[in-house]
Amino acid sequence: RMYEYLHCLNTNPALYNALVRAEKLGVLTTEEAKRAAETLRTDFDRGGIHLPKEQLQRVHELNLEITLMGREFINNIVTDPGHVDFFPASKLPKRIRNLHQPIFKSKDGNVIMLSRPNSSAGKFFSGVRVITEPANLASVLQWAEESEVRKEAYMQGYSVPKSNLLVLDKIIAARHEFAQLLGYKSFAKFIVAPTLAASPDVVKSFLVDMSTRLRGRADEEWKMMENFRKEIEGDDCQTVNAWDEAYYMGLLKARSFDISPMVVAAYFPLAQCIEGLRIIVESLFGATFHQAPLDPGESWHPDVQKLTLHHNSEGNLGHLYLDLYSREGKFPGSAHFAIKGGRRLSHNDYQLPVVALVCNFSNAHDGSPPLLSHVEIETFFHEFGHALHSLLSRTEYQHFSGTRTVIDFAEIPSHLFEYYAWDYRVLSRFAKHFATGEVIPKKVVESLNRARNLFAATELQRQILYAMTDQILFGEQPLPGKDTTSVVAELKQLYTGCKHVNGTHWHTRFNHFITYGAAYYSYLYAKCFAASIWQKICNADPLSLEAGEVLRKELLQYGGARDPAAILRGCLGDGAIISCSDGIRPTISDLLEELKI
Repeated sequence: RMYEYLHCLNTNPALYNALVRAEKLGVLTTEEAKRAAETLRTDFDRGGIHLPKEQLQRVHELNLEITLMGREFINNIVTDPGHVDFFPASKLPKRIRNLHQPIFKSKDGNVIMLSRPNSSAGKFFSGVRVITEPANLASVLQWAEESEVRKEAYMQGYSVPKSNLLVLDKIIAARHEFAQLLGYKSFAKFIVAPTLAASPDVVKSFLVDMSTRLRGRADEEWKMMENFRKEIEGDDCQTVNAWDEAYYMGLLKARSFDISPMVVAAYFPLAQCIEGLRIIVESLFGATFHQAPLDPGESWHPDVQKLTLHHNSEGNLGHLYLDLYSREGKFPGSAHFAIKGGRRLSHNDYQLPVVALVCNFSNAHDGSPPLLSHVEIETFFHEFGHALHSLLSRTEYQHFSGTRTVIDFAEIPSHLFEYYAWDYRVLSRFAKHFATGEVIPKKVVESLNRARNLFAATELQRQILYAMTDQILFGEQPLPGKDTTSVVAELKQLYTGCKHVNGTHWHTRFNHFITYGAAYYSYLYAKCFAASIWQKICNADPLSLEAGEVLRKELLQYGGARDPAAILRGCLGDGAIISCSDGIRPTISDLLEELKI
C-alpha cells in the first residue's frame, strides 16, 4: 500500500503542475528550494508524468514487478544458500569447524543425521555440514587446506540459487522495457543519467582505463600466487583455480607479513569498536554518542541498541540504531538505513535524522566477547560513514537529507571512513586486546597495510568485473551472449586472471545487482574520490577538529542539497576531477599511488 501511495504522489498531475507553477512564479527564494523543485520535477519526468495513460499504467506495473522480483531474488539467496557435507569432520580445520553444523553418518553411509545418535544406533561417523551462505563459504575457501574441499564448497556455493537465473532474466527484461517506455535506450542509461558520470559510456571508459592501468600489476600478483602454489604443492600444480584464490592470497599475506587473522581479531572486541566510533565523532566533530533508552515497542529485536549523537553547543544532532549480530532470517550483509531524514520544521526547530546501521557479526562464543575480523572493521566503518553523512547533514528539505543524493557521490563518505580502519593513529585509540587490554601493536597495523597492498590490483580487478557486469547486464539489449552466465564468463576472462568455472553462476547471489542495478560502479568512483579527499584533508591528522570541520562543512552537511560536482570541487579543486563529454569522473592516480600500483 505504501508503494501504491508513493506511485500516486509521483504521477499526480496536480502536484506536478503546482510545482511547475511555483518555479515560474519565482516564489522559491533560496538556492536549495530551487534545487528541490528542479529535482522533484526531474523525478516526475523520470516517473513518466508525461506519458499517455496506458503507458503510465504499464510503467507502474513494471515498477511493482521489478520491486517484487528484486525481493524474490534476495529472498532466494537467503532461503537457498546450499550446503555441502564433509566426512570426516577433520577435513575442515579446527579454527572454523565450530562455525558449521556437526552431522553424523551411519556406517553404511545411507543415513545422515543432524543430532548425535545414541549408543543403540551402532557405529557412526562424524562430519560437518557447511551451509554455503557467503560468510560460511568464505571461511572454507580461505582456511580449508585440501583443494578438493575448497572446490566442492565453491561449486556448491556458486551454483545456487538456480531459481535466480530466471528471476534475473525477468528483472533485466522488465528494467529494459521500463527504461524504453521512459525514452532511454537502456536501464543503465536511465540510472546513470542524473549521476556524476551522466552516461554509461563515461562509466565504461573509467572502468576500462582502470583495468588497463592495473593489468600489469595484476598479472604479476597472479603469477606470484601460482609460483607460491608450486612451491607448496609441487611443480604439477600449474594453475590457481577460482576456489584456490582466497586460500593462497590469505596464506601468502600471512607468511609474508607474519599476521594471523585470529590474532588481529583479538584486538577488536565489538564493544571497543563501538568505542572507536565515539572517539572518531568526538575528535573530528566535537560531538559524543550517548546510550539512549528504548521506548516499549521502539526496537525490532532485543539486540538493537540506540545511540544519540550530541554536540555541546548545538544539542542533539540525530539518533543511530545499531543492529549488529547475525540471526536467522535477518537481512544479509551490512547496510545503512535512513529511517527519518533531517529537515527544517521552522526557524527554531529541526527534525533530527534517525538512521540504522545493520551488520551480521558473529555473537560471543566460548566465553570470549564478540570479536571482529579486520575486514569486518572496515565494513563497520564503511557503513558508519554513511550514517555520519545522514546524521551530520543539515538540509532544509528531507528530500536532500544525508545520502539522498546521486549514488556515485553518496558512496564517497563511506569509502572515506574506511581509511580510519587502517590508520594506526586511529586504531591505537581504541583497538585493545580483549583479554589483556594491550593496545594493538604498530607493527601489526603496518603488516595489515602491507598485506592489503600485496594483492591490491587483483582485488580492484574483481570490483571492476562486478561493475562492468552490472553495466552490461542492464545495458542495451539483447545481451552480447546467449545468457547471463555466458556474459559473466566472458567478462571474467577479460577483467580478471581467473577463469570462469563451468556449472557455477556467482551472479545469482550478488544482491547488488538488485540494490545497485547499473550503479555498482559508484563503489569504484567513490573509492577514487575518497583517496583524493583523504590525502588532501585527512592524512596529515585524521582525528583533528580542523579536518573534521572541513569534512562537515565542505562534504557532509549538504546531503543532496548542492550540486555534487560543486561539492567535490570545493573539497578538492579541479585536479582530482576529469571532465568528460557527458559527466565527470575521478582521477585514478591518487588511489593507485596510495596502493603503490
